[in-house]
Amino acid sequence: MLFRSLMTRVKLFTGFERFWHWTQAILIFGMLTTGFEIHGTYSLLGFQQALDLHIIFAWTLIGLWAFAIFWHITTGEWRQYVPTGKGLIAMVLYYGYGIFSGEAKPYHKTRRAKHNPLQRLAYLGFKVAIAPAIWISGLLLLFYAEWSRTALGGVLSLQLVAWVHTAAVFALLIFLVAHIYLAATMGQPWYALLKSMFTGYEEVEEGQ
Repeated sequence: MLFRSLMTRVKLFTGFERFWHWTQAILIFGMLTTGFEIHGTYSLLGFQQALDLHIIFAWTLIGLWAFAIFWHITTGEWRQYVPTGKGLIAMVLYYGYGIFSGEAKPYHKTRRAKHNPLQRLAYLGFKVAIAPAIWISGLLLLFYAEWSRTALGGVLSLQLVAWVHTAAVFALLIFLVAHIYLAATMGQPWYALLKSMFTGYEEVEEGQ
């Protein structure tokens, strides 16, 4: 009861953040489903339909990302992803051991800092490494017929581009598994963090 008395329910996530989060999730899972079919992992829709849908999902997600980048810059929310070393080791130890032994969380969200130091690094890595690798390699695969006849074709091979695209996708899968696992296990109750991405509200320390 004492712990709950020190918490207050505040709106952490705007309507756009929630729309961006869930729309992005739907598109990414759509791209993963169709992408693995294109890769020959299984057959659900047929190669051509899977390819057509994959391209539609990709262009839609690129448009969403472009708008999200504009929103982050104009609102100043890009600061949420600036890495910091303060409290980083404590979070690493918590995720590696403390979470399994019932230790108290070493970090609590605030309006100005929605992500802990480890989350900032993970999200930044996704935004500046994994996502660009997927987009650039994906566009190179899509427009292979155009650039293969240029000087770029003498530097890059289709096999190399496809390998980079596949490697980036598996990196994305690792990120998603960790993200979903932590989102479903870190909240009190277990669905609290998932619920906050629907309602926008979450309990944070009072006065923050």
